[in-house]
Amino acid sequence: MDEQKREEEIVEQPVKPAGKFIRIKPFALIMLVFLTILLTAGLTIFALTFGEKKVVEVKVPVERAEFTRLYDAFDELKNKYYVELDEEEVISGAINGMLDALDDPYTDFMNKEESSHFQEGLSSSFQGIGAEIQERNGYIMVVSPIKNSPAEKAGLLPKDLILAVNGESIQGMSASEAVLLIRGEKGTAVTLTVQRGDAEPIEMKIVRDDIPIETVYGEMGDDKIAHIQITSFSEQTFEELVTILTDLDTKGMEGIVLDVRQNPGGILPTAIDIANLFLDDGQPIVQVQYRTGEPEIFKAKGGKQFTQPVTVLIDEGSASASEILAAALHESGGAEIIGVNSFGKGTMQTVSSLKDGSNLKFTTGKWLTPSGNWINEKGITPTIEVQYPSYASLAYVDPNAELAEGTRNKMVESAEGMLQALGYNPGEVDSLFDNETESAVKAFQQDQKLDRTGVLTDDTTYALMDALRDKIQKEDPMLLKAKEVLLGTEEKTE
Repeated sequence: MDEQKREEEIVEQPVKPAGKFIRIKPFALIMLVFLTILLTAGLTIFALTFGEKKVVEVKVPVERAEFTRLYDAFDELKNKYYVELDEEEVISGAINGMLDALDDPYTDFMNKEESSHFQEGLSSSFQGIGAEIQERNGYIMVVSPIKNSPAEKAGLLPKDLILAVNGESIQGMSASEAVLLIRGEKGTAVTLTVQRGDAEPIEMKIVRDDIPIETVYGEMGDDKIAHIQITSFSEQTFEELVTILTDLDTKGMEGIVLDVRQNPGGILPTAIDIANLFLDDGQPIVQVQYRTGEPEIFKAKGGKQFTQPVTVLIDEGSASASEILAAALHESGGAEIIGVNSFGKGTMQTVSSLKDGSNLKFTTGKWLTPSGNWINEKGITPTIEVQYPSYASLAYVDPNAELAEGTRNKMVESAEGMLQALGYNPGEVDSLFDNETESAVKAFQQDQKLDRTGVLTDDTTYALMDALRDKIQKEDPMLLKAKEVLLGTEEKTE
C-alpha cells in the first residue's frame, strides 16, 4: 500500500519548466550531425592536400602479389624472432637467396662495401693479391692470377679452389664476399688454403701489394715476331695495344703472337675493337644473343689496321673476352689457336646500381662465336694443342716453412721437383728431405750467392720459385710453337 502510494507520488509529481530551448525532431538531429562530420572531414583533407604546411603525404604501394610470402615471412621474423633482427643483413640475405636460385655463378649482389671494392678493381690500381676469382658450385675458384701480381708469384693457378682465408672457411660465400676477406692493405699478409685437383689442400701465405692495371705488354726479338700479352680487357687496353703494335711495326714487325693466357676477360666492346684491328671489313667478330630476338652480329669495320699474320695463345685461364678474340681471329681470320682448352665463359653481365649504393651484377645475354657456337662451360679447343711442362704446375712451397734434412711432407716433394727441373740432382723426387736433397739445395744456394745452409726456407725458397718461373717463361713451349707457325719452321706431321 505504501509502495503504491510512493509510486503514484512519483508519477504525478509535476515537472518544472526549464529555460528556453529549441525543439528538433530526432531525424533532423541525426542528419545535422552527419553533415557536420562530412564538412569537417572535407576541410581537413583540403588543408592537408593544398595547405602550405602539409603534415604528411600518404602513398599507397602498388601490390605485388608475388612478394606476399616474402613480406609475410619478414613480418613474422621481425615480430616473433627470439632476438631483434638485423634488417639490413636479412634483406641482403633475401636478395642473395633470390640470385642463388638462378644457379648463375656470374650473377651477384654487392652491398655498399663490396660494391666499393668492385669499383676499385675497375680503376687504375688496387691493393690485394691480384687474382680473378668466381663462385662455382659453392666454392671460390681462381679464374686467373694477374701478371706480375703476388698471386702469380706465389704460384696460384687457374682452377685452384680457395677453401679458407686466414683459417676461415669461405665455402658458400659469393665471390664479392670472398674478395672482402682476400684484399687488404699493401704489406699485409693473407693465408689461403688452396686445393689443386685431387691433392691435399696446401696453405699459401701471400703478401698483398699494389696491383696496377697495366693490361698490355709487348716485346720483339731478332726474329721480328711480336709477342703481345693482354692480361685483361679494360677501357684503356685498346689504346695500349695500338701504341705498342704501332711502335713495333715501325721496327719491322713481321708476325704477331697475341697471348691471352690467364686473361679472365673484361669489357666486350674492347675485345670487339681489338679483333677489328686484324679482320677485313664485314667479317663477323661475335654474335650477341639477348633474352628475346635474333642474335646481333658485330662485324669488322674499316679494314685491317695490321696485316701481319697472327697466332693466338690460350689456356685454361683464358675466359670471356679472351675467348671472343680467339674465336673471332680463328673463325673469321684463319689464325691458329695454340695452347690448351680455354675456360668456357659464354655469357655477358651488366652492373646496376641500387638506390642505397649497393650493386646488382647479373647476366643479360650470351655470346656466340662468328660461326654461332656457344662455348659456355666447354671452352675453345686450340687448333694446335701444346701443354705446359709438368714442372709448371708444381705445388707452392711456403717460404715461411723450414725444410731441412729429415723433413717429410708434400712441400719437400714439390721443392725436389723444382730443383730437378732447374738441373740440380735432389735424388728421388719424393716427400723426404734427405742428404741428396740437402746437397742439391746447397748447390742451388751457391749459384744464387746465398748462404750454403742446405736448408730450404725464406730467401732460398723465393729464389727457387723465381728461378723456375724464369725457366717457364724462357722455355715457353706454347710461345715457341706459335713463332714456328708464323715463321713457317714448324715440323709437319703426317
